[in-house]
Amino acid sequence: MRPADLFYEFPGFAAGAIPVDLLGLTDDSRRVGPGFVFVAVRGVNLDGHQFMAAAAGAGAAALVGEDPDPDLGLPYVRVPDSRRALGRLAAAWHGHPARKLVMVGVTGTEGKTTTATLIHSILRAAGHSVGLITTVQAALGERIEDTGLHVTTPDAMDLQAYLAEMVRAGLSHAVVEATSHGLAQGRLEGCDFDVAVITHIEREHLDFHGTVEAYQEAKAGLFRSLSETPAKTFAPERTAILNRDDSSFPTLEAATSVRVVSYGKSTAADVRLESVVESAGGTSMVIAGPGEPTSVQVPLIGEPNARNATAAYAAGVAALGVAPQVAAAGIAAVRVVPGRMEPIEMGQPFGAVVDFAHSPHAVRRALEVGRRLTSGRVIAVFGAVGMRDPDNRVRMAEASAELADLTVFTADDPRTESIASMLHTMAGAAAGKGAVEGVNFWRIPDRREALRFAVGLARPGDLLMALGKGHEQSMALGVEEYPWDDRTALRAALAEHLGIPGPEMPFLPQAV
Repeated sequence: MRPADLFYEFPGFAAGAIPVDLLGLTDDSRRVGPGFVFVAVRGVNLDGHQFMAAAAGAGAAALVGEDPDPDLGLPYVRVPDSRRALGRLAAAWHGHPARKLVMVGVTGTEGKTTTATLIHSILRAAGHSVGLITTVQAALGERIEDTGLHVTTPDAMDLQAYLAEMVRAGLSHAVVEATSHGLAQGRLEGCDFDVAVITHIEREHLDFHGTVEAYQEAKAGLFRSLSETPAKTFAPERTAILNRDDSSFPTLEAATSVRVVSYGKSTAADVRLESVVESAGGTSMVIAGPGEPTSVQVPLIGEPNARNATAAYAAGVAALGVAPQVAAAGIAAVRVVPGRMEPIEMGQPFGAVVDFAHSPHAVRRALEVGRRLTSGRVIAVFGAVGMRDPDNRVRMAEASAELADLTVFTADDPRTESIASMLHTMAGAAAGKGAVEGVNFWRIPDRREALRFAVGLARPGDLLMALGKGHEQSMALGVEEYPWDDRTALRAALAEHLGIPGPEMPFLPQAV
């Protein structure tokens, strides 16, 4: 790439100072080769500015960073935020693919993956060629790539590469799950969104954002961006899809200057969820507006998925111009979202599901759904993520003590924290709500043994709920990531219990 084509959006930098065509762009000094641009990014544990000399020694053609020029004899671009600069440079490197696509972004504390998947299905039902990027997978036309190994929004280079692949495949639309980390870290710079959707906002990720206000501000950035990039002649009117029932509504409405379409149960909502009927086979609802009320069936379990479907319907019908009945057909076509209230069937006489619920609010909502879906007992298996807001583990344990009949506390990405200490905190919280250890709840650090134990507890008609890991493909123990899939592990535990062939239980080292 010619330097002028990469740096044309960086006023004040003379791209002519770089005498060679550029051969690569990276923020990893270990990947630098001759002709590369190295962008120094400050991370949680490492500061990329410390590796500028290494990048120069590896043959970098230019450096980008926030600090003063390191005087390494190379052209240097100083920027106020190198993460956001990397996003803009990545978009330019790949030819600004988002400017050639109708871009839909979905954010929120929970329900992002499900809502994005439903919008993707609605657009497919309408005959559009559409790609999808979520924390579960990237659907890039003919190719599907798993993204479930402890990632949020992909990094800027990968994200723009995915979008460029969609353009090459001839796709017209892209639906992108936008996490708060991805937004705050500028990974979504250069995405030029046309439609932005919020599910809802709860207290979450305060270990990263610091305050609820900062967390909400990260989400608001997606809606603010709708008016900050040029509109596309082929795309619909820029639109913000906001949850009228959520406390975030006034803030997000004020953050955007584009058209707002609200959804929810409120009579003030533009798109209204008017009735919900839950069953073990899915959820039925009626959605009113725009136009006549439409009956919608989503083959996903629980009332929260009715809200996700309403958000997707609002985006499809009110923002993207899909006919109501076509949108309903698209929603009905989604059979399962990996790790989201996903049924696990091995012929056992009780229900079993795996769900990604990993926050207090999500655990409470999942257990409320489980309570409504069974006349038997609800058995919950979950832990708390280490190195995160410690208050979450208390509130999650309290929710389970109140809503589940039986709870097994276990490991869930403890990282370098002591599992025993974390489970001690959760046990104390459950006891504080009147639960009795050995009667209502147990502590089993090894997640494999916790699932086996829970399966052994279950009686016909019960519902066993493995919460927290969902679609994820690894377990973080210490500083290592070990292959792990709750769905495989639960199937293995069920097969062992039933004495039938099944998958092998995944390996985990001894939990401590």
